[in-house]
Order: sequence, then C-alpha cells, then structure tokens
Amino acid sequence: MQSFILAILLLIWLVGAIVRIYRQARFYQIDEYKSNRYIRWIFSERPRWLPTRPSIAFVVGAVLAFFTDSIPGETAIVPYIASTIAALVAIYPEDEGEIKKQFVRTQRAIRMLGAAFVIVALVAIVGWFNLPTPSSDRFAAVLFAGFGFALFWLAPLWLMLGNHAMTPIEAAFRRRFLNQARQVVANINPKIIGITGSYGKTTTKNFLRDILNGRYKTYATPKSYNTLMGVSIALNNDVANDCSIEYFISEMGAYVEGEITRICQLTPPDISIVIEVGPQHLERFGSLENIATAKYEIIQQLPPHGLGVFNWDNEYVRAMYEKGYPNNRLSVSKEIDPATVTDGNPRFVATNITETINGLTFTVTDTQTEDTQDFDTSVVGEHNVTNLLLATAVAVHEGMSLRDVAFRVRALQPAESRLVRKTTEAGITIINDAYSANPVGTESALRVLGMHQTGRRLLITPGMVELGDLHETENAKLGVTATQYATDIILVGEKQTQPIKQGVLSTEFDDNHLQVVENLSDAVTWYQQNLQRGDTVLFLNDLPDTY
Repeated sequence: MQSFILAILLLIWLVGAIVRIYRQARFYQIDEYKSNRYIRWIFSERPRWLPTRPSIAFVVGAVLAFFTDSIPGETAIVPYIASTIAALVAIYPEDEGEIKKQFVRTQRAIRMLGAAFVIVALVAIVGWFNLPTPSSDRFAAVLFAGFGFALFWLAPLWLMLGNHAMTPIEAAFRRRFLNQARQVVANINPKIIGITGSYGKTTTKNFLRDILNGRYKTYATPKSYNTLMGVSIALNNDVANDCSIEYFISEMGAYVEGEITRICQLTPPDISIVIEVGPQHLERFGSLENIATAKYEIIQQLPPHGLGVFNWDNEYVRAMYEKGYPNNRLSVSKEIDPATVTDGNPRFVATNITETINGLTFTVTDTQTEDTQDFDTSVVGEHNVTNLLLATAVAVHEGMSLRDVAFRVRALQPAESRLVRKTTEAGITIINDAYSANPVGTESALRVLGMHQTGRRLLITPGMVELGDLHETENAKLGVTATQYATDIILVGEKQTQPIKQGVLSTEFDDNHLQVVENLSDAVTWYQQNLQRGDTVLFLNDLPDTY
C-alpha cells in the first residue's frame, strides 16, 4: 500500500513537471532557444525560478505530513494524504495572464520537448528505484514529496537539457536545410540585394521590392525574416523552382558579430544597403562601435565590382562609406543642401520635406545628373524619407529612371505594424507602430500623433528595450518628447517604464493624464471606454512576454 501511494505521489509531481516544461517552452522559444538569455530572464524575478503557490503548497504539505499524528490501523495514511493534496494544489497550472505570442509547435520545438520529457521521466524512474524508503510513513511522504517538488522546480533545467540533447540532431537538420537553400540560390541565380541596419530594414526592403517590381520580378524575404534560418525558409519555401525571379532581397539582422557574414555566405550580395547604426540591441553588442562592425560585414562580403549604398546622415554609416570599399558606392541624405554637393556625393538628396497626416512630400535630387523629381507618398514618418532614398538609389542604379521611381512611390504602403493607420467604426484613429521602437522612430511616430488635432491624442507604450546603458536616458527622453504631442499617456509595465514616467513628470504635463497599467489589454480597455470619435491612439512598441 505504501509503495502504491508513493508512486501516485511521484506521478503527480512528474505530471506537474511535464506541464511546467511545456509552459516554459514558450519563453525559451521567445529567447530563441538561447539558454543564457533564458537563464537571465528566469532569475530576473523570484516567482519565475521559485513559483510562489507550488512552493507554499509543498512546504505546508511537508509540515502536515511530518507533524500529523498517525491514525491507528494497518497503514498510517494521513502523511500521504497531506503530501498528495499538497502536490495536486502545487501543480495546478497558474493563470498565465495576457499572452501576446503563443508557443509555436515547430518540429524543433517538438523534438526539444520530447527530449525534455524523456529526461525528467528518466530522472523520476532513477529516483524511484534509488531513494531509500524510510520505515516511518511521515519521513517517506516528505522524502518523496521533496523529490517530486525538485522534479517540478527544475523544469527549466530539464527544458534546456532537452534542447542541448537535441543539438547534434538539430545541427544535422540545419546543415541539410542550408544546403538545400544554397542549391536554390545556385539554380535561380538572382541578383541579390542585402539590407541591414539597426532599424528600418523591413520597411526599406518592402519599399525597394515594390519599386523594383515595376520593371523586374523581385522577391523579398517576408515579414522580418532576417536570420540565417529565416532567409533559408524563404528560399526553400517560396523561391525554389521559380526561375523567373530576377532580384532576391535578403534582409539581414544580427545579434552577434559574424551573423551577417553567415547570411551573406548563403545569399552573396551584389548590392548591399546599410541604413542606420543605432542603440537597438545595444544590450547585446555592448557598444555602438560593435554594432557598426557587425553591420559593416554586409559591405565586406560584397565582390569588388559590387555596389554599396549608404545613409550619409548616420555618422557610423558615413564612416563605412569613407573606408573606400567597394569602388562603386552611393550615398543618400535628407539633411544636406544639394547645392553644396560638388563631387556627386551624396548622390541622392531629399529637400523640401513636408509631412501631414496624409503622408510625405519631398523633392529628390540626383546630384550627379542634376535630375529632380517631386515625391508624394501616403506613408508617414519623416524617417521614411531616408528609407525611400535608399530604395531609390538602388532602383536608379538598376536602370529605372527617377521619374519611374517617383511614380511607384505614390502607391507604397507601410510595412505591417509600422505607422499603419486605420479608423475604427467608433471613429477613433489607430496608429499601429507596435513592431519595435528605437530613438529615431519613436520621435517620428510621436510627431505623426501630434498632427491629429481633432481630439485627444493617446500614447500607449511599454517603452524601448535592449538599449544597454542608454535605457534610462533614452526612455526618459521619450517621456519628455511624448508630452509635446500626446494629451494622454498610458505606460504598460511599471518596472521598465519608470524612466519614461520620470521624463513625463519632469515636465509640466498634467499627471492626471498619465497612468501606468500592467497589461496592454488594460490600456485597450481604457481607450475603448474613454475615447470618442475624432480621438487618436498611438501604439508605440509592444514587448514580448519575456518582459
């Protein structure tokens, strides 16, 4: 009887451990299966590594099991009942609250979970056969409950071990997948355009794709597929067997040095574009100089006859241009007077920039040919002028006239969740800029919010992240700037928005129009209940569930 009850007790904890492993896999996936980032997230808050209710339930159950007097009879069952009830209370899944990104059951994730489940089951089996069984019922109940709680508590460890156990298998799948993608590139043999930058990659990529499609068959990696595997997925799933593709635009992101080089080895660029070097992901790189070094890899991987296209207005990108490689280089600017350009550099310059709620208008001058064209687009955000200039430079180099480009620009649309505007049935204008946030883009987005003058202007934001040492400074600036354009401000997440709040309170902004909520859903509920026709809401950034 004792063995049967102990087996049930251990099985309950094992089930709880498996459920916890599965639920933790979502956060591990968000952190890109990188154990160091996942461990930092786990230990950043005590409830993540030592959940409150399971811990209390275990301790209470152990105390009751140890100190409850045995009921006379053949079996002293009270300690086992206490431990079993405590285990059931402990493993009952807690409410996860607001879930922004669901767990994606990819083949890799399934293999990782399978390995983790096997590992924890084996540990449980080994423990069952090797744990001593004390003669005292209360000691036996506490011992096996403690072992079961350890299985549950160490769920993140089993998850990481499952991932690492699958490393050789994943490496084999990865090599096969990459070789398949390389073969696609060899078979299709398109002209490859690589795009990188701390921000603006996806928007510039989409602009260039839509402009080039006016004359050439052009494919661009979808959404924000900018990792080695993301580009491989695009090649294997979308490009394979389509020999009509003339241009392949490869967005290239980086979290560490060498990452862009590896993407370039898969899709060797004929043309490389560098948009910005800024503090996005500064936390991972450590310095702006390191970020610039990582981004410059896209230029280094060009052949000598390739083309480099640079944003002259960014000092780090300008320094890349001035290194002199490759021989064919173009630069663009929205800050320089074209009349002062004497050597054709910058080549494409934007002047007379005007922004309204209906979009952007500006004049583009080709300082080499002295050709000029007026550009008109419904895209908002002054930072997009640079993105459009970079796309223009490539299109003109590839044979399109400046006039043709200006015509195509009229039909351009913003990328998903990047200053996308719509009006609800209730007459409230929603500006969705929730994909990410950086110091340049946030100021541009706030100016767009400020252009809406028909009612209240509400900013909803969790702020900017991964800015390293600049986190507090840049978020405080965001708070100050927000007061110039918003009538109401809702900050999402008390901890990371403290610098923004301090920035807001350092101004004369009415703090009655400032509030802090824990979840995005709370902010949405507030605006739905309080705003009316003619009001405007800007959603500025949205953080993953690991924040």
